[in-house]
Amino acid sequence: MDRDFCFLLNAYDIEPGSYVPKINTMLDFNLWTWNSRAFPGIDSLNVRKGDRVRVRIGNLTMTNHPIHIHGHEFEVTGTDGGPTRPESRWPEVTTDVAVGQMRQIEFIADEEGDWAMHCHKSHHTMNAMGHDVPTMIGVDHRGLVEGIQKLVPDYMLMGERGMADMGEMEMPLPDNTLPMMTGQGPFGAVEMGGMFTVLKVRREQQRGDYRDPGWFKHPKGTVAYEWAGAALPEPARSAAAGPSSMPRTEPARSVEMTVRKPAGHQGH
Repeated sequence: MDRDFCFLLNAYDIEPGSYVPKINTMLDFNLWTWNSRAFPGIDSLNVRKGDRVRVRIGNLTMTNHPIHIHGHEFEVTGTDGGPTRPESRWPEVTTDVAVGQMRQIEFIADEEGDWAMHCHKSHHTMNAMGHDVPTMIGVDHRGLVEGIQKLVPDYMLMGERGMADMGEMEMPLPDNTLPMMTGQGPFGAVEMGGMFTVLKVRREQQRGDYRDPGWFKHPKGTVAYEWAGAALPEPARSAAAGPSSMPRTEPARSVEMTVRKPAGHQGH
């Protein structure tokens, strides 16, 4: 084994501004950590290309965590009872670690680059979450923010276009709390927090060197970009292709329908 990592999963219920967790909370936690640290404070997993990597994960929280790695397939090689026999191992890209359980995974780091590693429960990669928040996606806020800011100068609009927008906000925070999503990468905000880190695979990483090599330098021509030139031509279509997977067999005709609202509970 060339690289061996181990971390414990932790969860806390700490109200913003409070200095102690609510130790009697069973389910409704708002801070998610690995080894008591939240991204971007979690170290990256730095390995050499071609290394055989082992990661051992123990769950000390009151819920399960499906741990997922991008760019690589791994084998589940150990459970609470220790390493499993080779014939009992199975391939995965995500392994669920239940309450009080331990999972050991192993893989060959054969894909160079920076690869996300995180809990696959989306809210576990966001910290300081408030749950009693109404859904505001699609609500027209025009003119509202200015009026509220006259009363609350620090008010900021949240939730109009989903959670990712909040990753770039830099609003003042109460004492002893964390941003919901944070961290900067080579292309801007990473938009993650909580149970998230990066597997960094480098061909030049030396044996036994666990130091962070920095962000991956992509070879020229391998990074996607937005096309800003002339409009692209319409894609060529087969002459036999129809305009729809369910073409009409007769001309469209109008249909008049009457809607009747239910009243009472007759027949139930």
